[in-house]
Amino acid sequence: MSIQNKPLQRRGFLRGALATAVLLPLGGALASCAGGSGTETSKAPGGDVDPTKNPFGVAATGKLDAVIFKGGYGIDYVEFAGAIVKKNFPDLEVAINPSTDIAQELQPRFVGGNPPDLVDNSGAKSIGFSTILDQLEDLQSVIDANNLEGTKIGDTLFDGVLAPGTFDGKLAAINYVLTVYAMWHSASLFKENNWTVPTTWDEAYDLGVKAKEKGKFLFVWGKEAATYYLTMAIESAIKEGGDEIRLSLENLKPDCWSAPAMQSVLAAMEKIVKAGMFKPGGAGTVFTAAQAAWSNGQEALLYPSGSWIENEMKDQTKAGFEMTGTPVPVVSASPKIAQTGVRSAGGEPFIVPSKGANVAAGKELLRTMLSKEAATNFAKEKLAPTVVKGTVPADGFGSTALVSQTAMLDKAGKDIFTWNFIDTYGMNGDLLVPWNSFLDGKLDTAGLTKAMQEITDKVANDSSVKKIEVK
Repeated sequence: MSIQNKPLQRRGFLRGALATAVLLPLGGALASCAGGSGTETSKAPGGDVDPTKNPFGVAATGKLDAVIFKGGYGIDYVEFAGAIVKKNFPDLEVAINPSTDIAQELQPRFVGGNPPDLVDNSGAKSIGFSTILDQLEDLQSVIDANNLEGTKIGDTLFDGVLAPGTFDGKLAAINYVLTVYAMWHSASLFKENNWTVPTTWDEAYDLGVKAKEKGKFLFVWGKEAATYYLTMAIESAIKEGGDEIRLSLENLKPDCWSAPAMQSVLAAMEKIVKAGMFKPGGAGTVFTAAQAAWSNGQEALLYPSGSWIENEMKDQTKAGFEMTGTPVPVVSASPKIAQTGVRSAGGEPFIVPSKGANVAAGKELLRTMLSKEAATNFAKEKLAPTVVKGTVPADGFGSTALVSQTAMLDKAGKDIFTWNFIDTYGMNGDLLVPWNSFLDGKLDTAGLTKAMQEITDKVANDSSVKKIEVK
């Protein structure tokens, strides 16, 4: 396949563009490209096209075969949408099958030319997009179709969610779930003490002084999650210095960690570390125990994490905690991207193989998942937003964390961005070492910068590692 012989080019992610690490790994290559280019769609008998009720011409009879990654979200949300499809096409057989290893299970089916009609290409063992790109349907037809409520799907989505699934101009995947990264706190604790969530690092330092007066720390960390603070630093630096910061990191540029915006953020964090505002001993503490010290013991005021934190700590969160997320701080009062900007990344990338026996039904199931009814069901059951706007009520189904996520996305507007280089090149394990030392006060900003650049340069200079050009 020619796509394997050139770098994949991806669209830029700043100001409304989202991306997902799930799409980027190029492992799991198919043994061959048997089955052709996939430019022809299924020859299975189709039904009459009705722009309102049946835009893809799903046949009244036949079978819909979907394989869904069974991870943290399970498969019941797709089964919910499948039940709607079954109701609309009573004689259609709908099979929603789980998988915990998409690549191993589906590789032979792609090679044999009989892939499923819809696939959630997710999980650590997903199929590399570089190997199957020309075997996938362009999903622009799904975006252009109306949802079940009669509104064009493209008009119902958050800004930029289509960018991460677009390869070489082809919309090969539609990501379904949004992960919002934030700085989390207990709204009830802040109200009780009349504290204000910081928007700058100077304000964060001042809050740390107030926390110490109450016998509390500003931050806490655990050894496996020390790089949550790296994520926080990168997000802050991108907002401070603009898109060039993100691009220099994504493309593994020399001295990318020495950019003034990055250095100013690291210096601000070092000041907080040296002031003793991090709970000591994090380098020897399991991350869930450290998180519990925040969410249950309330020993620290703030914690950076993705929106999975609520579900992850649901059994170790103090009653009445009111978990709430806010955008991470910036250095100055005039960053290049507004402080209200957030990192948000799509997950659960859904694809429709062109050689599926019932391509039209695969697209119809995806269209149904993107309906307001199905997306609202997901948000309610999983307490996480999808890429569909307007599906979370004002009370967030009782979740303050979910309410805050939708509020952050709304306020960010087009200032939504992400990056993937750490996951793309498997750098997190190496980066944990200097970040644990930095948070422990054993490594200063200069030492941390040197260590991170060495890790980055090692990947950049390794000719055996396939690079992904980010524009």
